[in-house]
Amino acid sequence: MENCSKYARGYFMPPKMEFKWAKKEYVDHPPIWCSVDLRDGNQSLIVPMNLEEKIEFFKFLVKLGFKEIEVGFPAASETEYTFLRTLIEQDLIPEDVTVQVLTQSREHIIKKTFEALQGAKNAVVHLYNSTSVAQREQVFRKSKEEVIEIAVSGAKLLLDYAKKTEGNFKFEYSPESFTGTEMEFALEICNAVLDVWKPAPDNKVIINLPVTVSMSLPHVYASQVEYMCDHLKYREDVIVSLHPHNDRGCAIADSELGLLAGADRIEGTLFGNGERTGNVDIVTLALNMYSHGIDPKLDFSNMPEIIEMYEETTGMKVYDRQPYSGKLVFAAFSGSHQDAIAKGMKWREEAVREHWTVPYLPIDPKDIGREYESDVIRINSQSGKGGIGYLLQQHYGLVLPAKMRETFGYRVKHISDRLHKELSPKEVYEVFVKEFVNIAEPITVKECHFRQGKEIEAIVTVYYEEKALELKGKGNGRLDAVSNAIKEYFGVSYTIVTYEEHALAQGSDSRACSYVSIADKDGKISWGAGVHTDIVTSSIDALFSAVNRMMSAK
Repeated sequence: MENCSKYARGYFMPPKMEFKWAKKEYVDHPPIWCSVDLRDGNQSLIVPMNLEEKIEFFKFLVKLGFKEIEVGFPAASETEYTFLRTLIEQDLIPEDVTVQVLTQSREHIIKKTFEALQGAKNAVVHLYNSTSVAQREQVFRKSKEEVIEIAVSGAKLLLDYAKKTEGNFKFEYSPESFTGTEMEFALEICNAVLDVWKPAPDNKVIINLPVTVSMSLPHVYASQVEYMCDHLKYREDVIVSLHPHNDRGCAIADSELGLLAGADRIEGTLFGNGERTGNVDIVTLALNMYSHGIDPKLDFSNMPEIIEMYEETTGMKVYDRQPYSGKLVFAAFSGSHQDAIAKGMKWREEAVREHWTVPYLPIDPKDIGREYESDVIRINSQSGKGGIGYLLQQHYGLVLPAKMRETFGYRVKHISDRLHKELSPKEVYEVFVKEFVNIAEPITVKECHFRQGKEIEAIVTVYYEEKALELKGKGNGRLDAVSNAIKEYFGVSYTIVTYEEHALAQGSDSRACSYVSIADKDGKISWGAGVHTDIVTSSIDALFSAVNRMMSAK
């Protein structure tokens, strides 16, 4: 591509790169989660939520387990002001939940913010101002000293207004556009704010390091976070928070490496909703931890309900391939994938397994409210015999012999390819019944009787070409006797290769399913299946189904 030379790396490396975070294997405990769906998420919607929708969404976030929820910028609009007042006045904020509000470092905005917070049981007041080179030079045209003064004056105003406002308040500061700020300056301005607030064990302060615009590889951001964690004043009483955006598609990686680098808290949204390419997706981040055996302390066990609520309230859609939550993320269309999953599931059924290790499925779909039968095995022209067989077994109790699964699998793939569509489990089952089960043309079985002697004799009444015929044959078993009767009367030559049977359900009125394959004189295999409440009848129906399919093919 042309013109790439006009782009320069706009981020700043720390003075020293320690890379201590790189020696850690995984995030071993959940961070403090703060949902910003009602701020960053809401402001990115084409049609922002109204008051009723905001209240409903707030209650849902509480239900999911969020203990910190940013509810907006109360000085920015009447709707956001009214929303916060409604939460407080109607006592909608649980005792263990802290609301968070955003404010710029301007007195009239801070004053309005604290008016909205009057009577709040627990609230975080989030102060921010831009610190990056681009913002300082192009937007504000201020020196570093002037930018520090903006932050410090705002920090002092928060202290003043908190003292004369009823409520319990904590403070947060963000050097907005942190990723485009020189690290020494970001540290200087954060420490200047901390010197005003003087955090203590019973009065901790949040320093938030936002990826306002993603500019670097994740390891650079992790090193920036590590530098800040190592050099912030009052570190033991400072909660280091991350607020990653997804401009480079790195928000999850930025968050995970940032947590390894020493951060304590994450601000993000459900499914990553946010301006431009979005915020960090808390669902993905939390379930990544879950897949490593870490309880994220958020309840995503009913993903279909969460998606329905989210889509109805926001008007957004969860992408089909969104990690964990998309409707196709557990779906296997590939034949080899389906076969591996089916075998993995069978392996789990054979014994108690301590850990989940099913191929291609990083977590158990049932843990987040998804179903194996409808979500995992999906049938199209790319599917394989293993997946198709697994689907028939799970939905309809049919345990096809291995070679029959292969034959039927090719048939299903051909139909899907010809129709150019995915086939539902019901459609797959209908194909199986139509083409393999109790096939009655050209020979229709009416009844069958047996006589016991040295050999078993079969007397079979059939209809063929609109005529009733009586066939007789002897053999060393009932099926062999019926087979010999068919061969003798119709002059056909074949060998029974496979016979398998199983019950379709438990109980006296349960049906049995039988499977038969025969090989003609050229070795060509024909399959048939029979379903009946009587096991002998089902085996005879399976044999006639195979013979009929062989004769029809000829």
